[in-house]
Amino acid sequence: MFFSVIIPTYNRLPILQKCLTALEHQKDCSIVENYEVILVDDGSTDGTLEWFQDRQLEFPHLRCCSQSHQGPAAARNFGVHKAEGDTIIFIDSDLVVTENFLSAHAEALTRGYQNSDRVFTYGRVINTCNFENPTAEPYKITDFSAAYFATGNVAIARHWLLEAGLFDTRFQLYGWEDLELGVRLKKLGLTLIKCPEAVGYHWHPPFSLEQLPKLIEKEIQRGRMGVLFYQKHPSLEVKMMIQMTILHQILWGILTAGGRLNERTMAGVLQWIISQGKPQLALEIARIFLNWYNVRAVYAAYRELER
Repeated sequence: MFFSVIIPTYNRLPILQKCLTALEHQKDCSIVENYEVILVDDGSTDGTLEWFQDRQLEFPHLRCCSQSHQGPAAARNFGVHKAEGDTIIFIDSDLVVTENFLSAHAEALTRGYQNSDRVFTYGRVINTCNFENPTAEPYKITDFSAAYFATGNVAIARHWLLEAGLFDTRFQLYGWEDLELGVRLKKLGLTLIKCPEAVGYHWHPPFSLEQLPKLIEKEIQRGRMGVLFYQKHPSLEVKMMIQMTILHQILWGILTAGGRLNERTMAGVLQWIISQGKPQLALEIARIFLNWYNVRAVYAAYRELER
């Protein structure tokens, strides 16, 4: 099995360094004949390419290519076309993996192939804000994911991606490009195999109130891309995924008191929780009104589409 690990990146140099270093320290495994790491720089302005050029000898498995800023869907497609491996692994550039990451995916795929070649593996993603030692974070209930196909930590035969048509590059804003491809893979009959032994630690800075404007903008973008998702696959399943139902309107409307509980009215409470050393709890509470922004953005984008 020859793995091509594809990593799109945009202005994430500090954590990217940890990501690439971890991939260079993989345990040998007889099933893994070879592997390459394809870094696709999506127009970074933080010196990512210059950093790599000065350290090429430190990363013998790494191949680096670049494009103008077009978003992760285009970057991943670029990486797939450049890949030499028969099996693709997608991870994000803020993910730090363990030393048995590749071998775990390889072993799970090999077991799956005994019954069918229409399988792919999805590893475990653990969220952490520990930059110095991200792999020390324990698994938490909030790390659970029910996603069918998510590019944070997934391994799949390259030919299935090509047959499905790769990522839709119209998803240029935040959200849904991987799950939309997942719908097409599901129609091809592919089955997900959970692979909790292939662990990646997804780093993000500790939550602070200063992050809220960007988080709100992400939710608005996710709403707009959700409508594109629904355009392509107009089903109840997709409507539920993008929160475009009356149930979601009622739920988040009640929980936010019709939007009255928001980043302004909740600022004092959130800051107090952060000051108690619980930024993750503050973020989970903020997700309540962030979801309200998302639901409103979905309906706004849908009304715009109808016009």
